[in-house]
Amino acid sequence: MKLTLRRPIVFFDLETTGTNIAHDRIVEISIVKVMPDGTEIVKTRRVNPEMPIPAEATAIHHITDEDVRNEPPFRQIAKSLAQLFLGCDIAGFNSNRFDIPLLDQEFQRANVDFDFSKAKFIDVQTIFHKKEPRTLVAAYRFYCGKDLEDAHSASADTMATYEVLKAQLERYEDLPSDVDALSEFASQSRNVDFVGRLVYDDQKREIINFGKYKGRIAEEVLRSDPGYYAWIMQGDFTKNTKDAFTRIKLRKKSK
Repeated sequence: MKLTLRRPIVFFDLETTGTNIAHDRIVEISIVKVMPDGTEIVKTRRVNPEMPIPAEATAIHHITDEDVRNEPPFRQIAKSLAQLFLGCDIAGFNSNRFDIPLLDQEFQRANVDFDFSKAKFIDVQTIFHKKEPRTLVAAYRFYCGKDLEDAHSASADTMATYEVLKAQLERYEDLPSDVDALSEFASQSRNVDFVGRLVYDDQKREIINFGKYKGRIAEEVLRSDPGYYAWIMQGDFTKNTKDAFTRIKLRKKSK
């Protein structure tokens, strides 16, 4: 079964300075943009994170400070990168929980207002975990019958992710080929923000999903504890999460 596309879809993978979405930076990004006619546009580039790359990160992706010393910082490529993603659906491996929120944070720092809400997301890892719980290396071996050479290189991981999805579509007859339906299948949660600090309940109300107010309706908490919003704004949260709380606060005021 082939992937059914109504518009382009971008498969992408990031190599970064670490796993803290609020503070870590991109050091390499690789993209496979698949057009509805099957044409593939492949791009990989390294990025100067403007901070030292920790040794533990280099041990995983093998990218050093020297490797990115003469590369452009993200802010210099942000607009052209946003154009590549514009009008596309988005796919990756663990992308819903890591790559997309971190990329969004980088766009925010670069003052590029990219609206991710218009895209459908397909997290290939979620499909894999629902069908065959493993890692990307194992997924590639399981679905494609090959060993993933150069794992943890953005270009290899990105192309492998695309190949795994195509193999998943061939293997599972009940897996939809339509991007909208695939996005729904690949969704593990009903996140309001990318990292799931807020989630929707069955009545589409925003529920706080962490800390002392976990399980409480966000609008009610903001009403009963005015200082909570200030704490969120000053805390170590991504801008995407802060924006979600701000929308709820502003909506509450308008009622």
